[in-house]
Amino acid sequence: MPPFRPARALVVALLAVLLGALLPATAAQAANRTVQGGRLDWGIKSSFQSYVTGPIAQGGWGLTGGAATVGGSQFRFHSATGSYDPANGSFRAGFSGGVRFTGHKKSDGSYELDLAISRPTVRIQGGSGTVYADMVSKDRGTGRVTSAAQVPLATLGLSGIDMRGGSTPIALNNVPATLTSQGAKAFAGYYTAGAPLDPVSLSVDTSAPAGKPAASGTPEKPKSGVKPKTTEGRFEDAAVDWGVRRTFREYVTGSIGQGKWTLAGGAEDGGALFRFPKGTGTYDPKKQTLTAEFEGSVRFTGAHGLDLMLSRFSVGLKAGKGTLGADVRSEGDTRKAVPLITFTAKDFAPEDGLAVLTEAPATLTADGAKAFGSLYKAGTAMDPVSLAVAVDADAKLPALPDLGSEAAPSAQPSDAPAAKPAAATASVAGEGSRTGLYLAVGGAGVLAVAAAAVLFLVRRNRSTPDTPA
Repeated sequence: MPPFRPARALVVALLAVLLGALLPATAAQAANRTVQGGRLDWGIKSSFQSYVTGPIAQGGWGLTGGAATVGGSQFRFHSATGSYDPANGSFRAGFSGGVRFTGHKKSDGSYELDLAISRPTVRIQGGSGTVYADMVSKDRGTGRVTSAAQVPLATLGLSGIDMRGGSTPIALNNVPATLTSQGAKAFAGYYTAGAPLDPVSLSVDTSAPAGKPAASGTPEKPKSGVKPKTTEGRFEDAAVDWGVRRTFREYVTGSIGQGKWTLAGGAEDGGALFRFPKGTGTYDPKKQTLTAEFEGSVRFTGAHGLDLMLSRFSVGLKAGKGTLGADVRSEGDTRKAVPLITFTAKDFAPEDGLAVLTEAPATLTADGAKAFGSLYKAGTAMDPVSLAVAVDADAKLPALPDLGSEAAPSAQPSDAPAAKPAAATASVAGEGSRTGLYLAVGGAGVLAVAAAAVLFLVRRNRSTPDTPA
């Protein structure tokens, strides 16, 4: 046996050890992941918004399915579900919520302009990306209404973005979007294919496929044959969801209010609404009457002396009508049990152990107008009310919109040259995955050094065969 073979065998063994140490990390990094929770922020087309609400169309827009607003002109869609493959960068995330634009009102109360966009889905594969959405639109000329599911609405400009190797959360910021030919048709012909749309931003959480299935927002039903365990007069759990008023939230956080809201006492933020949980009280399923109080508070603060706190929320239902009240603290003064809004609750009978009222239209009371410092008049439409009461211990309350966790700062340097008007940035590698990436890069360097060592030792032993190994 030539004397250089023991040295070569030693280095090859070292390489095997290094590969054994690195490959498990790489395999774990590349494991397919489940998208569960997150949001998509997209204004669709801000100039279209301005047209709809402007002096020509004299219309407006409304949100559905728990969608919210963020910033000056963006809509926030929630509760992402889908999948992500870090090995090849393929990505799919579907979001909940929608927006409906209406304008050019006719004498019969209908609208010439009527366009609804909901359930946007982002798909990325092989370096290209597309935004799909459910579309319902009325043709500009004929007035014919068309409806289509998951229309390829916009293409995404992903130049310079590598979707491979990410962990959680995955974030894309200000990605340019362009209207497709199918999208132009579904857009009722207001724009032609190739028209630039607003940039798209999203952030989603990912997790390993194994584990418990996430809540879908649909109440779980008792198993077959199990009768709901009801107790006369009392209930197991309850929650009331209310966003106060969308324009009020936008005023608070906008350039005038320059403020914020703060939740306390167990209240939860669902993006377009606040949840006040752990209701206690009495409920009569036959008469459909309810008297309940809820935990949690929301406080709005901002410029110009804005300081309004609502707490100890209560709901009363009787004869198909409901009232939501709260303790109101403003300008250092507190008023107890102020009836803020009224709403309709015609059918509030339990089904499978759960009584649910979804997005019931609400109207501001005279006392409520005073609580808001006469910013709104009595009779003003406020955000809708959703209410859930569990009379069965096994019944689950509807899930809140899942906005996911906060995205990590963009991986792109902040001083990168802004060559394009809308520069897309990505953060597909969270802190956990960066470690894996660094290991892979570092491991490649170690392997290169080891390979060089093999070459050096083999050549050295061949040139000096009499040297001891």
